Amino acid sequence: QVQLVESGGGLVQAGGSLRLSCVASGRTFSSSAMAWFRQAPGKEREFVAAINWIRSTTYYANSVKGRGTISRDNAKNTVYLQLNSLKPEDTAVYYCAASTPGGVVTTTPSGYKYWGQGTQVTVSS
Repeated sequence: QVQLVESGGGLVQAGGSLRLSCVASGRTFSSSAMAWFRQAPGKEREFVAAINWIRSTTYYANSVKGRGTISRDNAKNTVYLQLNSLKPEDTAVYYCAASTPGGVVTTTPSGYKYWGQGTQVTVSS
């Protein structure tokens, strides 16, 4: 059974940092595109960052560009999202997502087959 489990969320003051982790199990994800999305109350799920499996090329939403870093450790089947200079508007549930093997990075949720349950990030002003 494929599982993605996020951790690292919490309450942080504006200007602070968080490192989110997503551990995948059930199969290897070394040839999958991996991504982070977020969803704030009353809003649609939005793309945050992604990393492909070829040369680990990274992609970022404009809202986190320069503040976020996505990385992956294929040996640990884990993907990370480092977020710095956090703002109250970063408050959301953050979800990890994985494509099928060989999948390419997309910024739409429909491009990913596997999803975690999410981890809450709350940024206080």
